[in-house]
Amino acid sequence: QVQLVESGGGLVQAGGSLSLSCAASGLTFRSSAMGWFRQAPGKQREFVAAISSNGLLNYADSVKRRFSIFRDNARNTVYLRMNSLKPDDTAVYYCAAGSVRGSTEAEYSHWGQGTQVIVSS
Repeated sequence: QVQLVESGGGLVQAGGSLSLSCAASGLTFRSSAMGWFRQAPGKQREFVAAISSNGLLNYADSVKRRFSIFRDNARNTVYLRMNSLKPDDTAVYYCAAGSVRGSTEAEYSHWGQGTQVIVSS
């Protein structure tokens, strides 16, 4: 079965950086679009970034020029590099796999369990 396992979350001060990883198994990773979403306390889950199977990128406006998504097909892993973190970035971050580089939850068929990111002010 498909498994997506996120790692790399933690506590960081505002202005700091953090890198998240998502290791995938049970799917043809190189053919899959991968996305990152996040859910802050009391809010709905929202799109963060996505990368297509051939490397096309898509970012939410709120993270453009601060976050970078990239993938390593040899390791079946997708990464999210987060710079200049703000308290508003505090959320549980989820990795997702789908067939298209979408920005909505419905476009992804597989989800990880999430990893917590806390940005202190």
